[in-house]
Amino acid sequence: MSVSVPSRGFDLLRRPLLRVAALLSGLALAACQPVDTPARGNQTGPEIDPSQPVPVALLVPGGTGNGELEWLARSLDNSGKMAAADAGGRIDLRVYNYGDDAATAAARANEAVAAGAKIIVGPLHAEAANAVGNAMRGRVNVLTFSNNADVAGGNVFVLGNTFRNTADRLVSHGTSQGLRRFLIVSESDTAGQIGGAAIAGAIARNRATMVGKASHGPSRADMDRAAAQVAQAARANNAQAVFLTANQVGVLPEITSALAQAGLSSSSIQMMGLTRWDVPADRLSMPQLQNGWFAIPDLGRMSAFQSRYQAAYGERPHELGSLAYDGVAAVAALVRAGRRNAVTTAGLTTGGGFAGVQGTFRLRPDGTNERGLAVATIRGGRLVILDPAPRSFGGFGS
Repeated sequence: MSVSVPSRGFDLLRRPLLRVAALLSGLALAACQPVDTPARGNQTGPEIDPSQPVPVALLVPGGTGNGELEWLARSLDNSGKMAAADAGGRIDLRVYNYGDDAATAAARANEAVAAGAKIIVGPLHAEAANAVGNAMRGRVNVLTFSNNADVAGGNVFVLGNTFRNTADRLVSHGTSQGLRRFLIVSESDTAGQIGGAAIAGAIARNRATMVGKASHGPSRADMDRAAAQVAQAARANNAQAVFLTANQVGVLPEITSALAQAGLSSSSIQMMGLTRWDVPADRLSMPQLQNGWFAIPDLGRMSAFQSRYQAAYGERPHELGSLAYDGVAAVAALVRAGRRNAVTTAGLTTGGGFAGVQGTFRLRPDGTNERGLAVATIRGGRLVILDPAPRSFGGFGS
């Protein structure tokens, strides 16, 4: 492990990694008018007749035989159908299983467009999203469930929450509370490096200062060695916050424990992380996680959706299933508003965004997204919201 301290500035890296409708009655479509923001770069997508049902293709990773993936595929399928039903006949949804194979996903997308689809919602993973985006280039837009910003751009938009979103929310909240000097601690694997880059970018965008960065391996011995050096760097450089990636499931309890033993906890410096600290539930009682900051979606909206889904299908949805609802419902909301450009780049990147299942979101012209997140902490073993998720971006869905 090494700790590096920048003497001046640093390069802005923007490579966050992977993993609509307002709640009026149940999850009905928002009725207010969208606010256009001119899109930049290449424009993709045909104009549609908003008085007629719009054919939308939903690509789901069904048919693999893998239990977890089949549950996710089923959740995406059912959620998309819920959104189409809520659209009141404005969406002609057609579901295509591709078995989580990139080449098959591209073939299904070609099949869908040949059958009249005006936009693709899905697929799941970055490799498949890239293949479908290439196959659909210059033809139709793709709203992938991935949160890998590397595949975003052109005609591909990512619906999943990105590391950039989380990092921006937490650093922005920190600066509003007087925190200006951040130290980054990340895993040494690829995910950790990408997460660390997202944090560094957020620090730069919020005009704060990165006073150091450290990386560590996966073992507790690696983390103990890193913690001692991080504590020394934090003191030497007057750090006010330590921002962790802690992407792997078992890392967060271990790295925060090691740092606490080295004298760094939220009682002495503000700890924060890219991942949720409240799940699984046994984390709530961990002393080293108390008062740390993390970002969460709008839990009220999610709970309402999950209850409705459970009642309709007799099982809880996969946590990513709601992304299909968001994608289909976003198109439906634009169609309901009478927008002929509902499936074009300009239409999809409307500045006001959409009120989604996990909270307000909007698609950026560069293919990434911005999602409204709440800032949360753990106090006395209970989840506490420090700053609620915004309900709108001041336009569509407000």
